[in-house]
Amino acid sequence: MSWDSILKRPEEIARANLRDYDREVTDFSWDQARSLLDGLPDGGLNITYEAVDRHVSHGRGDKIALRWISQENRIRALTYSDLQKLTNKFANVLRSLNFGKGDRVYCLLGRVPDLYIAALGSLKAGAAFCPLFSAFGPEPIKARMSIGEANLLITTERFYRRKLASWRNELGSLRHVVLVDGEDTLPDGTFGLAALMDGASETFNIERTAPEDIALLHFTSGTTGRPKGAVHVHAAVIAHHITGQFALDLHPDDIFWCTADPGWVTGTSYGIISPLTNGTTMIVDQAEFDAERWYRILQDHKVTVWYTAPTAIRMLMKVGSDIVRQFDLSHLRYMASVGEPLNPEAVVWSAKTFGKPFHDNWWQTETGGIMISNYQAMEVRPGSMGKPLPGVEAGIVERHDGQLREITAPSTVGELALRPGWPSMMRAYLHEEERYRKCFADGWYLSGDLAMRDADGYYWFVGRADDMIKSSGHLIGPFEVESALMEHPAVAEVAVIGIPDPVAGEIVKAFVALKAGIASSEELRMELLGHARKRLGPAVAPKEVVFRQNLPKTRSGKIMRRLLKARELGLPEGDISTLESEER
Repeated sequence: MSWDSILKRPEEIARANLRDYDREVTDFSWDQARSLLDGLPDGGLNITYEAVDRHVSHGRGDKIALRWISQENRIRALTYSDLQKLTNKFANVLRSLNFGKGDRVYCLLGRVPDLYIAALGSLKAGAAFCPLFSAFGPEPIKARMSIGEANLLITTERFYRRKLASWRNELGSLRHVVLVDGEDTLPDGTFGLAALMDGASETFNIERTAPEDIALLHFTSGTTGRPKGAVHVHAAVIAHHITGQFALDLHPDDIFWCTADPGWVTGTSYGIISPLTNGTTMIVDQAEFDAERWYRILQDHKVTVWYTAPTAIRMLMKVGSDIVRQFDLSHLRYMASVGEPLNPEAVVWSAKTFGKPFHDNWWQTETGGIMISNYQAMEVRPGSMGKPLPGVEAGIVERHDGQLREITAPSTVGELALRPGWPSMMRAYLHEEERYRKCFADGWYLSGDLAMRDADGYYWFVGRADDMIKSSGHLIGPFEVESALMEHPAVAEVAVIGIPDPVAGEIVKAFVALKAGIASSEELRMELLGHARKRLGPAVAPKEVVFRQNLPKTRSGKIMRRLLKARELGLPEGDISTLESEER
C-alpha cells in the first residue's frame, strides 16, 4: 500500500483558518492570540467567560451551544444564553455551599448536561475543576481525590453508593457531595443538585480570576503506580481557542463533535472549551461507541468537524466501508484524530472511505492543548503527526556530554521536546515538585516521546522512550512495526513490545487481535511474520507473533504496551486504574 501524500482541494485551502503556514509561524504571537478574547477587567481572564458569556454579550446568545443526545436518542439543546444562566445558577450553588476561588470541585458523571454545566459553572466561580472518568472504580477515584484534596464532588446516587460511600469519611478535605439525581432517596450527608439549582439565581458576578489562577486539574497515569495531577490555569484558554482554529479548523458556523469523554483532557480542552470559545454548536452523545449510531449522528446532526481517536477509527475500519454508503455525510468537511499515533493505513482508508483523511495531531495531558498537527490547507503525509502549531517551538533532542543538544539532521531519532512558554503548559504536578522539574532541562520541556523530523519539517512519532526496543544494535519503534502489521487484511489491532534475548539483547514480539470472523491459526501466524519481514526487513520485523482476543487498553483507548510487557516478564503492573475490562 502506498503512503503518498494526500493533497488538498483548492476549496479546502480557501476556507481554512490557517492558509499560509510559514507566514503564520513568522507573524504569530501569543499576545496576538490573547487579543482574540475579551478578558476581564484589570487583566483578568476566565475560561467560562470566554466560552459562554462573551458570546451572549456580543449578541450571539440565541445560538445553540450544546446539543445533547441521550442513550434513548432524546435531544436537549442549550443555547449560549441557556448555558450562561445555568452556569450562573451552578456558580451560585457553589457560593451557597461556601465554595469559591481555589476550591477543588470534582465531577464523576457520564456525558450528561450536568457535567458540562458543572465544569463551566465551577470555572466561573473561580474553583478548580477536575473531571473523573465515570468508569473508574473506587480505588482510582479515591487516589485522585486524595492527591487533589477534593472539596466537593458532583456525581450520581448510583456512583456514590457503589464507589464512594464506603470510604468517603477517610477523605478529610471532602466537605460536600452533591447528587444530580435521587432527590427522593438522598443518602445521608449529600445534597440534591436539582433543589439547589431551583433556588439559585440566574445572575452571577463572575469571579475575577487572573490568567495564572488554577482552573483545571487533569490526572495522567504514571508507570510507577501513582497518578500525576497536572495543573492548568485560566490562561490555557488562549491555546484552546487558537488551536481549535488552526488544528481543528473551527469556524463559528461549524457543528462540532468531539467523541472524547471529559474525564480525559481531550474531552475537556476540545470537548468543552475550544468549541465554545470558537462559537460552534457542539454535539454530545451519552452512549458508547456503535458504528451505525455514530454514522447516524454525523448524518442527522449535519456534523461538519469530527474529532475522534485512533481506536475508534480502527473499530470503524473493522466494520468496513460499505456501511458508510448508507448515510449522507456530505456536510462532514474536516476530521481529526488524537490519543495515540494514527497508523498510515487508517489515514489512507479514511481518505478513500470519506473522501478526506483524518488529520492526526500530537499533544499530552501536560501540554494542555494541541502542539503538532496536520492542517486543512497542507498536504497530509500518512503516519506523520504534522508540523508544530504557530507559537510552538519543537525540536528533536539528545543527551551529549551531560547536556541536551538539538538534532538537526533529518530523520534522526531523538526525544521530542518543546520550548516552554505556551499558555496551556501545565504549571505543576500537584505535590510533586521534583517530578515536575525532571520534565524540563536546558530550556526544553521533555515529552518522553521519541520522534524524528523529516527534511520538510514534518514530525513522525517513533515511540515512547520507555517503549523503544533495541535489537542487535537497532533502535526499533513499536509504532513502525505495528503499522506494518496493521496493513494485513486480517489484523484489527496490534501491540508490539521488546522481550529479552540472550543474543540480540531484545527481540520484537507482537500481540495481534484479528478482525471479526477471522480465526487464528499457525498458518496465519507464519503469514504475518512473513508479511512483517517483507515490509520491515529481518532486523526490525517481529520474531514472535501471538494472538489475543483483545489487547489491554486505557479507558480512553490507548493500548497499554507497558502492561503487556509487565505481564510477559512477570514485572509489577504499576497503575492500571485506567485499564478497561479485557478478555485475555
